Amino acid sequence: MTDTVQIETTEQDSRILFVPLNKLKKSPRNARKVPHSEATIEALAASIAHKGLIQNIVIEPEIVDGKPTGFYLVTAGEGRRLAYLLRAKRRETKKTQAVRCWLVINTDRRTYHLELRATSTTYMASVFWAYPQDRLIALRGQNIAAAAAAPVASGIDIAAINFRYRIEGDQPPWRPLRAFDDGRQVYIEFPAGIGQGEMPPLFVIGAGGNGELVNYRVNGHHMIVDRLFAAAELKMGDKASAQRVRIERTDGRSRR
Repeated sequence: MTDTVQIETTEQDSRILFVPLNKLKKSPRNARKVPHSEATIEALAASIAHKGLIQNIVIEPEIVDGKPTGFYLVTAGEGRRLAYLLRAKRRETKKTQAVRCWLVINTDRRTYHLELRATSTTYMASVFWAYPQDRLIALRGQNIAAAAAAPVASGIDIAAINFRYRIEGDQPPWRPLRAFDDGRQVYIEFPAGIGQGEMPPLFVIGAGGNGELVNYRVNGHHMIVDRLFAAAELKMGDKASAQRVRIERTDGRSRR
């Protein structure tokens, strides 16, 4: 009687296969043994803990009633963690024929459905997607940052700059941060991000206490008034709910 060895099978294949011991041969693909240092093992463990363990997949023929069906099962894991990923059928293709498969990529914003074709003549090293709307938003952000970094005005004599202005009154979102002049013009600085349409009208207070509406220019979040004044008022809203902010020179001189 020839000595035999019994090989255990999976639940999907309940057959018992007996192989004569004299038929067993040493595999030419011997496992390669590589010694690892303790640091290498710790680094590998840290990588698995951070990224998870990459599970190898196994492709094996599908057996039904002891006969192959022509299909192949792609599985991952083993034992209770065994998962069936794909059921595929083998087909011979010519070398000139493109091999096709499909790939689905899910991100936190989009889902990509790709058809992949492998050929022996050409290849695609990389793929990227461009979204005009996203690029437009990025360009707008760059323009806003450039505008914020741009100087309010040029040719200003630093020695002539006067910051002696007091701001008082209500606390609306558009309340100015500060005001100063260069001896010719008054610059009123508003919170960054305020739009030109959100700026209130400016009234210069005359000697009689009456307000005179004046024109101004806007550069970024600065209001530029082409004259000097001793007092002015920013007002927005109707008479019942108007919000007022007053700007006064603190040196007591009117240099209009």
